[in-house]
Amino acid sequence: MEVIKASDYNVEFGEKGYNSLNELISRKSYSKLFILVDENTFENCYPKFIPNLESDISIEVIEIDAGEEFKNLETCIAVWDTITELGGDRKSLLLTLGGGVITDLGGFVASCFKRGIDFVNIPTTLLAMVDASVGGKTGVDLGVLKNQIGVFANPELVIIDSKYLSTLDQRDFTSGLAEVMKYALTFDKSLLSAVTNIHEANLDEIIHKSIVIKNNVVLQDPKEGHLRKVLNFGHTLGHAVESFYLDSADKASLTHGEAIAIGMICESYLSHKVLGFSIEAVSEIKKNILSVFDKISLDPSDYSAILSLLKHDKKNVSGKTNYVLLQDFERFKIDCQVDEQLLSESFEYYNQ
Repeated sequence: MEVIKASDYNVEFGEKGYNSLNELISRKSYSKLFILVDENTFENCYPKFIPNLESDISIEVIEIDAGEEFKNLETCIAVWDTITELGGDRKSLLLTLGGGVITDLGGFVASCFKRGIDFVNIPTTLLAMVDASVGGKTGVDLGVLKNQIGVFANPELVIIDSKYLSTLDQRDFTSGLAEVMKYALTFDKSLLSAVTNIHEANLDEIIHKSIVIKNNVVLQDPKEGHLRKVLNFGHTLGHAVESFYLDSADKASLTHGEAIAIGMICESYLSHKVLGFSIEAVSEIKKNILSVFDKISLDPSDYSAILSLLKHDKKNVSGKTNYVLLQDFERFKIDCQVDEQLLSESFEYYNQ
């Protein structure tokens, strides 16, 4: 796969990526290497990764608990304490080996420790490969509110190795397909058929094409002044749904992709109501998404609680919630306003 050049780092694939990592370690003479994992990636991915590392520098593995519920400042403090106790300094390098929680949290930890140390992202989930590990966003959740604390910080390198995907269960693999479908609806409709026929598609090509789309957007708008907001399609309502289920004692948590799938269907319906996006196209989107993601029954009694979480959305301006809506496939409008009554209506459309 061809190297993807981001602003000041590369996204590289397979063996070439590992060669670049070893060259980076040698060239920058790091004092110590830290590898951040969770219990799943330590068991399943670390043994696949470590033979590719060629260095005589001291290596320390830091393991955290797996799961979105541990993507918080308490975990960051524990990691900072561990790095400190193990003798980390400003010439240390942090390698993040894991999914979106690991790459988001690890990048934030690195960017803040001693005002910033270098880090390299090695994503091991489809979601992290096509989204979380690329673009310079780092951060953690504040309670159940997604990604409220964070900074923009670029890694030295991102290594994509699809061999790690064999370690995922089907649900976690499928979660990443939601982000690919987002790219399909906003930039490249051909990805939609690739996702719905994923077992016949070339997965490496899907990953590469998805990263190219995101990277092109980020290069034009690194800090989400305008265009980069398109990457939030499906995420305004989707994050609210995800946060609600994460905090509900009587409901099982959803994966990020499952929540964003709901958000994309609902925001496609809003696109119809607000921008005149064809209802036939909305129906096509719903059919395609539900061919990949199981239907979740949203309880009407929960609508108001879900919608109350919108006031915390990071894209809000002057108390108003902004949406990315579709004018057509591959045509979108940013910073749209939506009447509140339509939001519950979009949930009803999803439930139908």
